[in-house]
Amino acid sequence: MSQNIILTNRDIDNKVLRIAYQICETFHGENEIVIAGISKNGYILAKKIEQRLSEISSLKIILCEVFIDKTNPLNQIETSLKSSDYQNKNLVLIDDVLNSGSTLIYGVKHFLNVPLKKFKTAVLVDRNHKKFPVKADFKGISLSTSTKEHVEVVFLENESYAHLI
Repeated sequence: MSQNIILTNRDIDNKVLRIAYQICETFHGENEIVIAGISKNGYILAKKIEQRLSEISSLKIILCEVFIDKTNPLNQIETSLKSSDYQNKNLVLIDDVLNSGSTLIYGVKHFLNVPLKKFKTAVLVDRNHKKFPVKADFKGISLSTSTKEHVEVVFLENESYAHLI
């Protein structure tokens, strides 16, 4: 199988740092922020962003994992925090790839049930094949691909990459 690498480990590190700076600029003057990563790769990406954000900012960062059944996103969405833990706070919802937009929009819907101070979204790869009217406020890369191609982000212990399948 030939792998078409679209982001190397270094590229991902650079994109994560850039997203962290964008978040820092957007929430300048605020004291704390909730970084909510969609379970699995979105949460791994959220932890990477949280780590970089803590290096460049004095923001108090609360990390949250969001559990969405991607095969049936209408199922109840759970989070590692109680809703009172993020109520009236700034929140960034993070996923690795924005493909059709369904996972991100159901995640957004969940957080709209609780009053938030400011709400933004971030993705590493924006595929530009959305079925839903959702956009990422912060994105590592926009990628136009055919609908038959699949983008996979692989996070390993010491090496990460994104490739087309």
